[in-house]
Amino acid sequence: MPNADAALAADFDAYARRHPDEQDTLALFRALLDDPQDPFRRERLAGHFTASCWLVDRAGERVLLTHHRKLGMWLQLGGHADGERDLGQAALREAEEESGLPGLRLAPGIFDLDRHWIPEHKGVPGHWHYDVRYVVHAGECEDFVVSPESLDLAWRRIDALAADPEADASLRRMAGKWMARR
Repeated sequence: MPNADAALAADFDAYARRHPDEQDTLALFRALLDDPQDPFRRERLAGHFTASCWLVDRAGERVLLTHHRKLGMWLQLGGHADGERDLGQAALREAEEESGLPGLRLAPGIFDLDRHWIPEHKGVPGHWHYDVRYVVHAGECEDFVVSPESLDLAWRRIDALAADPEADASLRRMAGKWMARR
């Protein structure tokens, strides 16, 4: 097992201790990590790891969301690992690319896990994303730049997001986790 894989396995163990109610989801992620076919590459259409972030402002009261171009939904920033086995670094890279924000800082440890179905798009068959999510903190500048991957970006109050029945269920779950930590 490469060192990055061992580190991810250790992060899964730490996550399991913090979230004992998520053992079924965690078992799916552990099984994928043990799969001999590289689960860090998007070409693995049986499912693959993705990395995303809960990008919070300096005060920890707002999260930066993307109006995702392909899915047409407001979601957290993130994307494919593209072979990067350190998913925290992949999440940080995606945050930088998709927001244009300088001075972002990755918090240690996994914040959330979410396995979700991605429908067929432009000839790519539907497949599972095993999304490993990390907290990323904004630096001094919070003036984002909308990348071609997004229709728009917006800072949303986390407390309002947690209470918004129209928001994606995983966003509401992450908002609840964030508020419980504070």
